[in-house]
Amino acid sequence: MAKGSILVTGGAGYIGAQMALTLAEAGYEPVILDDLLTGHRAAVDALPFVEGDVGDVRLVTDLLARYQPVGVLHFAGVSQAGQSVEQPALYYDRNLVRSLALLDALRTLPTLPAFVFSSSAAVYGEPAALPIREDHPCAPVNPYGATKLAVEGALEAYGTAYGLRWAALRYFNAAGADPQGRSGECHEPETHLIPLALQAAAGLRPPLNIHGRDYDTPDGTCIRDYVHVADLCRAHLLALENLIQGSPVGCVNLGGGTGRSVLEVIAVVGRVTGQTVPVADAPRRAGDPARLVADITRAKQILGWEPAMSDLDTIIGHAWTWEKQKHGTA
Repeated sequence: MAKGSILVTGGAGYIGAQMALTLAEAGYEPVILDDLLTGHRAAVDALPFVEGDVGDVRLVTDLLARYQPVGVLHFAGVSQAGQSVEQPALYYDRNLVRSLALLDALRTLPTLPAFVFSSSAAVYGEPAALPIREDHPCAPVNPYGATKLAVEGALEAYGTAYGLRWAALRYFNAAGADPQGRSGECHEPETHLIPLALQAAAGLRPPLNIHGRDYDTPDGTCIRDYVHVADLCRAHLLALENLIQGSPVGCVNLGGGTGRSVLEVIAVVGRVTGQTVPVADAPRRAGDPARLVADITRAKQILGWEPAMSDLDTIIGHAWTWEKQKHGTA
């Protein structure tokens, strides 16, 4: 017997699709709401699916009344930092306005479901100290991070006023693919380092741009914290179940807890694929910090979570299997 329904907004996207599969395996009934602007219906083909906009109050209210979910996992939104600078109206609408519409729709239910929000390390802005803890000052440097932080503020206020049980999970660099090969990254345009490097190694795109080699890091390239998408989803499940059981969660970092440079990623891609990754030097990107690494102590303490698959070899191995499958070369 299912443990209950869970509404998964943006559930046909990269992380949302993996989460829906994780929920089904854990005995829940995921109900996916996605407008398919960036998601892919095939990623969740066997699961209950509704095509629609999370900001459509009538649709969402009807869905909530029909399924009476015990939890909501909110992934819907837009997530390109550079694009958010060029199109702030899009980001404030899709990430903030529509999230508020969703939260207000939840208040039509007799009991508010547990709410887990897909947040981001972008809420911190330029790091003042490393590794970054949840009490690090939040000073986003782009509208993407600002909208994520604004939703976090709404969650805290709704918790105080209406008793909403919530978690905001601040991702660092989500990476990898479903270990069983059912889903993975499929963005257009692709902006993430690992799939770009894999596709360059496979000859599917031009040489990989390295944006700056003069950072204050051991090899001169930026350092980032990569976390396997399956580890992320396990953390969401733990957060959801904590909330359902009445334990508070709040804001929690999710990362691998270790920083790896661009050149280290490229080296592992070369080793895993057996191919040389062609590269080209490119200028630094505005706003790229030299290092971003998560302190994941709170995730361990609050959720009992530790990354199990977030070493680079595993992440890139699963991503490579997915890329070959996606392009028909497996």
